[in-house]
Amino acid sequence: MNKLLVGLSLMLLSSFSFAQEKADFVLVEKSKNLLTLFKNQKVIGTYHVVFGGNPIGHKEQEGDNKTPEGRYILDSKNVNSAYYKSIHISYPNAKDIANAKAKGVSPGGAIMIHGQKNGFGWAAAATQKTNWTLGCIALRNEDMEVIWKSVKVPVPIEIKP
Repeated sequence: MNKLLVGLSLMLLSSFSFAQEKADFVLVEKSKNLLTLFKNQKVIGTYHVVFGGNPIGHKEQEGDNKTPEGRYILDSKNVNSAYYKSIHISYPNAKDIANAKAKGVSPGGAIMIHGQKNGFGWAAAATQKTNWTLGCIALRNEDMEVIWKSVKVPVPIEIKP
């Protein structure tokens, strides 16, 4: 009888999907093409990412195809994005706005972490080898799904050169 109960218990446990561990900090290292999720200062996941088509340096204005650098907040999610899910990065911050204003340009916005363009998930093997976004951080759809489940907004993000 005990063996039967243990067997049934194991079957029930294996059928439940355990909750994805929630990140409390996200680190992006542009020079390594890495996004790392942390929980209590421990790595819970690392993912290959690509950036804007002009990846070196901090985003300064709309249309420069750069990905911002610095500390921001992942502040909202969009399941109806033109790309496979997206999580908004709080760029531009006050400093970004002031710098752009001093140059007489728009700082741009709508910077996200997202998957592949909808309908093009199959192309990730090729697209994830080059920087192709307008300044966003892009991943394979499978990786975006894990990040989507791991990030409960708001969460701090740091983007390093």
